[in-house]
Amino acid sequence: MLLSAAWPAGGFAPLLFVALVPLLWVEENIAAKGYKYSGIKLFPYTYITFLVWNVLTTYWVYHSSAFGGIIAFTLNALFQTLVFQLFHFTKKHTGETAGYTSLVVYFIAWEYFHLQWDLSWPWLTFGNGFSEYYKWIQWYEYTGVFGGYLWMFVSNIVVFLILKDAITLHNYKPVVAKVNFLFLWIAIPICLSLYIYQTYTEKANPVNIVVVQPNIDPYNEKFDGMTASEQLEKMLTLAKQKIDSTTDYLIGPETALVEGIWENKIETSNSIQRIRQFLADYPNLKFVLGLSSYRMYENGEKTSSTARPWRKKKNMSWDAYNTGMQMQDGHPIQLYHKSKLVPGVEKMPFPSLLKPLEKYAIDLGGMPGSLGVQDKRSVFVSYSDNKKIAPAICYESIYGEYCGEYIKNGAGLIFIITNDGWWKDTPGYRQHCSYARMRAIESRRSIARSSNTGTSCYINQRGDIEQPTKFWVPAVIKGTINYNEEITFYTKHGDYIVWIASILSLMLLVYAFIKRFNPKRIKK
Repeated sequence: MLLSAAWPAGGFAPLLFVALVPLLWVEENIAAKGYKYSGIKLFPYTYITFLVWNVLTTYWVYHSSAFGGIIAFTLNALFQTLVFQLFHFTKKHTGETAGYTSLVVYFIAWEYFHLQWDLSWPWLTFGNGFSEYYKWIQWYEYTGVFGGYLWMFVSNIVVFLILKDAITLHNYKPVVAKVNFLFLWIAIPICLSLYIYQTYTEKANPVNIVVVQPNIDPYNEKFDGMTASEQLEKMLTLAKQKIDSTTDYLIGPETALVEGIWENKIETSNSIQRIRQFLADYPNLKFVLGLSSYRMYENGEKTSSTARPWRKKKNMSWDAYNTGMQMQDGHPIQLYHKSKLVPGVEKMPFPSLLKPLEKYAIDLGGMPGSLGVQDKRSVFVSYSDNKKIAPAICYESIYGEYCGEYIKNGAGLIFIITNDGWWKDTPGYRQHCSYARMRAIESRRSIARSSNTGTSCYINQRGDIEQPTKFWVPAVIKGTINYNEEITFYTKHGDYIVWIASILSLMLLVYAFIKRFNPKRIKK
């Protein structure tokens, strides 16, 4: 309940510093009773804790798929519980110092692995919990979200040890020492962050941007009720309210074009021809938006692992993509294929095992089906002034190190194109927007965010959200954000905290197993 009350959107983030204390207290009491199979005794308490948190903070997944939501809640809670069980095992056989160290590093190492595999679900990464208190975490430009992980877990452990010592010890000097440490551990990063926030100044390098929020119902209009041309005209009509000869970029949302465009013949598409006609009046305007696209592989052409056989013609195959596109009058089209795919809707995890469950896929704003990807985080380049932007599509914007790859490839701005309407008026779309603040801070890149509905906005390099739109309202906003080419420490080095945690995790696991099977192992 404490974790849930702390979580964005609208949560009280300082609760994260104490939220795990009740569970640590339960673990301590079970361990003290000396059960032979204490992990079995601990399991239901831990699992209920994480399950309640998962349900209360991400219940909105249920709107997309009831079955898929249940699977997401139960599996994610199970993974978190198993990590806590490893901590209990390590503490039981190695003692408190190594045990509590393992709690921190096991969770960090696990979370990073969780960001990489087929069941990746970064929504509840603990460091995300501070996103609305972004003035406290300006130092994420050095650590990323895993710095927040470390900050939170160490605080919980120290609070627990203070309470434990206050109850069991007659000598209060250790308690005072821990209280002093806790105060400094929490206060110094906050003070440092507030100083950075107040003194950080963006270098003036303005880019004029118009963002469109068409607000097309994803359930009743997006893929069924409105034609592709009607949806495009709605966006262009909104755009005309704000764009002029000084506008550098026009941004539309994810899968804005639902015509089903073949990349091999992209210029023959009716939607593309209409956009070409529109851009002829604005020669310097770059139009960035999303589309559902397909690619046909001709005979003998190398295919991808996601290619599907063409039923009508033998020896031919095709791929489907959730695609970002940049168009500029008189220049070739640039495409980017979304590559961090939503498990169960855009990518069937472990396809050889789970293919029968495909009909229960969770819809989190993308294009259904097992989609193709690309290896590199390519950026869109302006033919006018060589400016480069990162085209992060929906789910991709939650991955810090991943988004850093765009920056390493030269991106001076981040454009987030998303849908968010699938989740209805729930914390889902608000959380998604709030998390984008951390990408701005980590990379010190200004962000323009276009959502089909939900929250379209601008986010400056300090994480301030500007001109947020209302939910379920068609909107168009015009703003100026600064282009930045400097590379932050975090962007350059990535999730280095994870590698330190992974090495320590391996060492502690080996140490714990040696103690477990050594007759002279410690009892505490």
